[in-house]
Amino acid sequence: MRMHILKRLLPSARAAITALALVGSLNAASAAENPYGLIDANTISVGTMGDAKPYTFTTADGQFTGFDIELFLNVAGRLGFKPEQVIFTGQEFSALMPSVANERFDVAVAAIGTTEARKQTVDFSDGYLAGYLSVVTSDKTMTDAAGLKGKRLGVVQGTLQEIYAEKNFTGTDLVRFPDNNSAISGLNNGTVDAHFLDYEAAKQYSERYPDLKIAVNIPSFDAPAGFVVRKGNDAFREALNTALHAAMQDGTWKTLYEKWFPGSPMPKEYLPKS
Repeated sequence: MRMHILKRLLPSARAAITALALVGSLNAASAAENPYGLIDANTISVGTMGDAKPYTFTTADGQFTGFDIELFLNVAGRLGFKPEQVIFTGQEFSALMPSVANERFDVAVAAIGTTEARKQTVDFSDGYLAGYLSVVTSDKTMTDAAGLKGKRLGVVQGTLQEIYAEKNFTGTDLVRFPDNNSAISGLNNGTVDAHFLDYEAAKQYSERYPDLKIAVNIPSFDAPAGFVVRKGNDAFREALNTALHAAMQDGTWKTLYEKWFPGSPMPKEYLPKS
């Protein structure tokens, strides 16, 4: 009786083993065809912003450009992707990281600062940018952060500036905007008294609008910008890191930084090692 049962089970066991072997080979083939775990193995889908000049912004003909865009295209090229295989889509800043976590995008590229709180839901590449946080205003009497007390301060929702302002600008009324352009519009029409953003963007807006000036600069080197990837996608993150460090070592990062941030100090950590 036992032998009879065993004979009946053997074909089923063989079938199960064959099925497992087939699944294993399919998974291996899938990994070989899509080594970076992308949504589409042949393209990199990138979430970004269209109004964060000089980091990432759109030109008059709708093309994305800026320091972060050019750097990422160079990094992607080192992974074997042509520019036409890198698809950029603009979003509000606050939606970028959730969109990566939910697999709408493979990566978010928009000078996104690395923080422990953000690392709870997404992963970051190594840092590639550090700088200053700035307050821009038309109020000529405002010369330091103390002048913000009792004022209405614009911040872009979900940014480091919002986090910093909530913690440090007590007595200031924070007004949240989806992006810098709408915040600057609010500043120009009197909805807010000042806007808190990164230094390079503040410089661009103060050049565009003569009535605006940079009133406050705050060093921010503890949350360097990184490329945001889906949590657990280590293959893609490690590949980005390898390509990113190669771009720093051969001087590509330095060349792009000088192009987009002329006259700004360069962190030595990102310069070629002798």
